[in-house]
Amino acid sequence: MAASIWNDVQERACLTDWEPDLLRRILLIVIVLPISVALVMLAVANRHSVGLVIDPLNGDGAPTVQAPLFLIVFGALILGVLIGGITVWLSQGRYRRGARRANREARRANAQADALRASVAAPAPMNQPTLSHRPATALPDQRSAA
Repeated sequence: MAASIWNDVQERACLTDWEPDLLRRILLIVIVLPISVALVMLAVANRHSVGLVIDPLNGDGAPTVQAPLFLIVFGALILGVLIGGITVWLSQGRYRRGARRANREARRANAQADALRASVAAPAPMNQPTLSHRPATALPDQRSAA
């Protein structure tokens, strides 16, 4: 009885069942939560409106956009993430193309291997010549009567 309880406790304590959830929670608590708190604090501390100059080469008469500083900072972060993601996606196009080509070749090779397995497994027709049995005929007697 005690051995079965101990085995049950060991099975429940196995890390493979809950390891991904635990790692996800640790990642959330250690990394994402402090970053989120810092971003909220940044937004609260920088609510005042600032002018963002659209054309810095034009000087004083350049058009400006009045917006809270945290919106400008968050907008710049979001724009940077989008531009970075697009750049990475475009630069990895050759690898995706190579992976698609390798996938096509692998499918083609698997189809060829399946066809070869099917041809080996199927009984091959016998292409041996057939012998016809003729009735035996008496050969002429070639002996001389000497």
